Amino acid sequence: MFLDESGFLMAPLVRRSWAPAGQTPVLYQRGAHHRKVSAIAALCVSPQRDAVHFYFRLHPTDISANQVMGFFRALDRELQSPWLLVWDRLNAHRARRTRDFLLARPWIRPCFFPAYAPELNPVEYAWSWLKTNPLANLARTELESLAGEARLAARSLQHRPSLLRSFLQHSPLFLRLN
Repeated sequence: MFLDESGFLMAPLVRRSWAPAGQTPVLYQRGAHHRKVSAIAALCVSPQRDAVHFYFRLHPTDISANQVMGFFRALDRELQSPWLLVWDRLNAHRARRTRDFLLARPWIRPCFFPAYAPELNPVEYAWSWLKTNPLANLARTELESLAGEARLAARSLQHRPSLLRSFLQHSPLFLRLN
């Protein structure tokens, strides 16, 4: 299982788009607006390495140890096998509360990515795909609307196994899928 966090900003990621000649697309947004929707996600490979699943959760605040532990509790209800958890060195991952939580669950074995190596984490490719494809040029003025669009885009990603597999294959990690 690969885990990572990200955020979706109210300001849109502007991408090139098509429009009728003479009708330049205009994106309206709130100025100097720093609110965002934070997200935590896991890309899970089945023990037989034949299936890949994407689990996520959205939060209106930054991701803390409490949100990480809540995500683990939800994943624990979904997954029936031991976990090899590979993640980065975010403060919430190294917090004492998170370490104590993981020590009480021997079926979860955490491992850290090397420092400053986001290209190794396949979930980073999922974030990139979400931000540059379904959520590109999406200017929202309400946080709830942005959260709804992000949830819809992430749910559609859950139903695209070939795309999820491509994130794993693009990572320089050696992981062979069946």
